[in-house]
Amino acid sequence: MTIEIAKGVEWIGVVDWGIRHFHGFELSTHRGTTYNSYLIRDKKIAVVDTAWAPFRDEYIERLAAAVDPLKIDYVVTNHSEPDHSGALPALMRLAKNATVVVSTRGAESVPGHYHEKWNFKAVKTGDRISLGETEMVFVEAPMLHWPDSMFTYLAGRNLLMPNNAFGQHYATAFRFNDLVNQEELFEEAIKYYANILTPFSDLVLKKIEDVLALKLPVDVIAPSHGVIWRKDPLQIVHKYQEWAAQKPDSSAVILYDTMWEATRKMAEAVGAGLAAAGVPFKLFHMATADRNDVITEVFKAKAVIIGSPTLNRGLLPTIMPILEDLKGLRFKNKIGAAFGSYGWSGESPKVIEEHLAACKIPLAAESVKAKWQPTPDDLAACEKMGRQVAKKVLAG
Repeated sequence: MTIEIAKGVEWIGVVDWGIRHFHGFELSTHRGTTYNSYLIRDKKIAVVDTAWAPFRDEYIERLAAAVDPLKIDYVVTNHSEPDHSGALPALMRLAKNATVVVSTRGAESVPGHYHEKWNFKAVKTGDRISLGETEMVFVEAPMLHWPDSMFTYLAGRNLLMPNNAFGQHYATAFRFNDLVNQEELFEEAIKYYANILTPFSDLVLKKIEDVLALKLPVDVIAPSHGVIWRKDPLQIVHKYQEWAAQKPDSSAVILYDTMWEATRKMAEAVGAGLAAAGVPFKLFHMATADRNDVITEVFKAKAVIIGSPTLNRGLLPTIMPILEDLKGLRFKNKIGAAFGSYGWSGESPKVIEEHLAACKIPLAAESVKAKWQPTPDDLAACEKMGRQVAKKVLAG
């Protein structure tokens, strides 16, 4: 069924309860997701975004029950990624009279995905399309999170449809923020930000400033994933401003893997040093931890401390993906440290330190390494390292 989110505007999307990995295995989605699409009824009819192709039949059935596709005048594609546009070809086979509205960069990416000669209209920031009582206003938002991304604002209904911005991968029984579990909602919102939008934080702040400068009244924020913000909708905008500033908590995370428990013992000793100095920490065994959940905790913390045994003069394979994530996400305002165990060569702490340097995460303490199983002195050195890191965490 469709759900009214504003006068003349209905949600016509799909709830995906079963998905557990997004973008292949790039992002875990423990609570599923939604593919939100919006139908605007006025003198002219518009659809904003569609759904992922595996759900196109369900999506088209819901849309066609609500409106004759031949009466659709505009199909707005805020972003060409297939989780948003995958059902577009199926819709356009029915909506033969519709114009496909895209950003200036979308004029390349949408045809690049589908190789169709639809009637395209490229828009830039400030462009408007009148539907009658209402008017669609477009705001380009490049790299939030693709070059073609844009927002659509419906003037006359005070409705912002910002595609990926302000969304969450969160399947729920209800479509609105005031009807769902608030703890779960914000857990998913910050996970979404940390894992997808962190490297674009400066652009996030600038785009929020640009949108606020337009002085458009906003009563509802309707993203392309997750719930719709209707109660105090600007609360998520303020959260984005806070997250984009990347001001971490006075806490630490310890990430490690281990072969024969030596590195685990060292990790726990580092944690004991942090706790003794008054700094809370979370410890993750990367062979079993969910990488995206770990990234979320790294995003929130001031210090990231990483340990691995030496394997083939490098690191255990489970540690490498998180190091690549740290590099790609370009976290700010972090400090780091390294530790590791070894049998004969012992390069792992140095390799970790090199990765931290590439991530522009300065070292807060000298590394510690232990040969074979750590001795009491080795564990004392790990605890000392934890205290040294804690001192710098608390210094701000």
